[in-house]
Amino acid sequence: MWVFESTGRLPAQERKLIVPNTNLKLTLTYRNGITARVGDKAFLQRENELTLTGLIDTPVILDSYEDAQTGTIIIEFNPLGAYRFFRLRYTEVQNEIADLSDLTGGGAETLRSRLAETGDITGKLQLLQDFLIKQLENNAADPIYDHCIHRITATNGLITVTQLEKETGYSARWLHRKFSEHLGTGAKNLAEIVRFKQFYQAYSTGIPPEMVKQYIYEYYYDQSHFLRAFRRFTGTTPTELQNSMNELSTRNYTS
Repeated sequence: MWVFESTGRLPAQERKLIVPNTNLKLTLTYRNGITARVGDKAFLQRENELTLTGLIDTPVILDSYEDAQTGTIIIEFNPLGAYRFFRLRYTEVQNEIADLSDLTGGGAETLRSRLAETGDITGKLQLLQDFLIKQLENNAADPIYDHCIHRITATNGLITVTQLEKETGYSARWLHRKFSEHLGTGAKNLAEIVRFKQFYQAYSTGIPPEMVKQYIYEYYYDQSHFLRAFRRFTGTTPTELQNSMNELSTRNYTS
């Protein structure tokens, strides 16, 4: 859970890039609004709107709606916990930014109204926390799915679906259905994001590219394989991205 504030839009020469990090996001725009482009889709979140962003597996371009002071609260849910908070079809929100009220009904609309009426940030954060704690009480854990998430995370995305089949005793089709139900995408796609995440995290924390290169072959077949993944998740190359990092594009990797 974090708060992002700015005095206006980022300079035109800076990238407004959000790279997939496996997490779903609950976002409240309490001052101004934000615009987003996810692939070829454009989204507008106006002031005091509350949205849920599903699993993203493509780069996102984000900016303030108006060139004015902006305030946003973002709550991130990792794949292990996201499904415990909301009962919905997660495939419907993959690569989408959806109004929470449209997804979950009247409770979310009541929350949105109360958030709009609450002036201070601490009060807004408390309302959001209380809402989520109540949501968590209604949903039980899924041990098979949780095991798979732990294994994908522990292996930095190197475990295969075949290995997960052997460990769980369930077929690839069954596992894909379970992942789609709880996350909106399959285990293989999640593993690819997790595998790339550690490399982008290194870039975002300022580790020299030369140090990163020595680990590429532990996770990718060759340099071309790595570069394809880099372009898929960032929309650019390592060299082009290196000089355009900013807090917006690194915040969810350095917290």
